[in-house]
Amino acid sequence: MNNATTPNDPPTPTPTPTPTTEQFLTKATATTPPLERGGPAEALAIELARLFHDDKCTDVVVLDVRGMSPLTDYLVVGSGSSERQMASVLDHAVEIVEKRGGEAFGITKDAGTLWLIADFVDVVAHLFEPNTRAVYDIEMLWGDARRVEWERTPKA
Repeated sequence: MNNATTPNDPPTPTPTPTPTTEQFLTKATATTPPLERGGPAEALAIELARLFHDDKCTDVVVLDVRGMSPLTDYLVVGSGSSERQMASVLDHAVEIVEKRGGEAFGITKDAGTLWLIADFVDVVAHLFEPNTRAVYDIEMLWGDARRVEWERTPKA
């Protein structure tokens, strides 16, 4: 067996080491500046959360997923008591966005649906029937996301 190489043989590639998760995260986050709080998207998310609460949704949460999701900046999640109530809340959310000069990129609001979604690009609103919410557990999926305070401060 001859192990000698000839001038026509292709060079042997050197294996590239695979970076560890820690190296990847350190490199990825080292160049990412800290995200400022506030701004129009956060203001909309807070307004939608307050609307959900005012329209009798429960367990309302706003998650800041900037830098974590390539699709949106904020998630507003709430639970409704019925399909009819959730559809009405979603209609109110669309009205708020339209009054601000925006529009919904997409809406999922079919009859019999237990999970309604309105995509306003920078903010995505999710309304769940409580058991369906427990199954999908969006808060756990986005467990590293900052929770945004949305509740009104009581007047003295």
